[in-house]
Amino acid sequence: MTRLLTATAAAALLVACGSQPGVAQTPSAVPGAPAQTGAPVQTAGPQGKDQKPAFAGQTRAPEVRSNVALAVTPHVTGLAKPWGLAFLPDGALVISEKGGRLRVFESGKLSEALAGLPAIDVRGQGGLLGLAVDPAFARNGRIYMSYSEGGADGMTNTAVARARLTGPAGQRRLSEVSTIWRQGPQVKSVQHYGGRLVFDRQGMLFVVTGDRSVPDGRKLAQNLDGAVGKVVRITTDGKPAPGGPYAGQAGTPPGLWSIGHRNIQSAALHPRTGDLWEVEHGTRGGDELNIVKPGKDYGWPTIAYGIEYQGGPINGGITQKTGMEQPAYYWDPVIAPSGMAFYNANLFPAWKGSLLVGGLADKRLTRLVLNGDKVVGEERLLADLGERIRDVIVGPDGALYLATDNDNGRVLRVAPK
Repeated sequence: MTRLLTATAAAALLVACGSQPGVAQTPSAVPGAPAQTGAPVQTAGPQGKDQKPAFAGQTRAPEVRSNVALAVTPHVTGLAKPWGLAFLPDGALVISEKGGRLRVFESGKLSEALAGLPAIDVRGQGGLLGLAVDPAFARNGRIYMSYSEGGADGMTNTAVARARLTGPAGQRRLSEVSTIWRQGPQVKSVQHYGGRLVFDRQGMLFVVTGDRSVPDGRKLAQNLDGAVGKVVRITTDGKPAPGGPYAGQAGTPPGLWSIGHRNIQSAALHPRTGDLWEVEHGTRGGDELNIVKPGKDYGWPTIAYGIEYQGGPINGGITQKTGMEQPAYYWDPVIAPSGMAFYNANLFPAWKGSLLVGGLADKRLTRLVLNGDKVVGEERLLADLGERIRDVIVGPDGALYLATDNDNGRVLRVAPK
């Protein structure tokens, strides 16, 4: 794998985290281990000053340190706001750029933008977003792309396209491009598209969306007749996946899976349980980690932690309500999450079983130590990076690959120093 993952920059940015180089990595928590104790990472007061967590450990888990010295190396440079990353089975890295370009990095070279993408509405938070590679890519060559689509009178929606990516290294091309799913109804907004795509173990595709930010969109997050503020599960043809919780219910969108979400930009499949986990943006406070179960209501905007951007309570400041799910964990103040990955490789023994989440606001990588479905520790990494982290994936070599959200964006490779 080493030859496939050679860095492109001449110099490496070395960031030490924890103790000195050479310190052995030891797992900071293992299944069945007791919860960590100690002071939390976050010391600033919460935005929702009078709010209390619903259960112990729901927020401000104790700080843990894995004592791993990190080497952070520019792997791909010269990108414009990279948004999504996905490795092909042969080690090539597919990259989406928010401005509407899809590119492939392989053999140390970055391709030009591939032709044939659908029309993309590149305004506000919209653009070319999340990526997924078909589990049967070796046979069918298919990839999937989430993007923002424009309509009449400024109306927009999230959409998913499917395409074949074929050709030898350096000569990749797209063909058979088609839009297989569209979020409805359209909303007059250029924000909160969601956009991550995740395949489950049955080969079905999870599509996570946003509430589109505007007041009308917020209300739609609770409605069953649309895909605004929802998670949906579809086939690779865009049809409802079998066994959905709302199957056969008239008026529901194809594959509706869960409701009451604000803006999901982080999603990954748990390697042990196969459940979809997601982290979604709150307002001022209230970034949430949720374990997404079929047919459940995750509360937005009826219940939420934090406060409105302009100040004041969200919908009366209610944080709990019967019939609505509590987040497994939340941040207040926020990290502004984007991109996440479970770490189950061998390059970082101390991180095995952890959940790694990118941060746009705090410009760090957050590692969550898990004990089953509970967060028992939190570590903030790459404090000296100073760049917004848009996506996080684990490479075939066990290293982490991070997309930085800049006009002169990069993909960084993170490995033990």
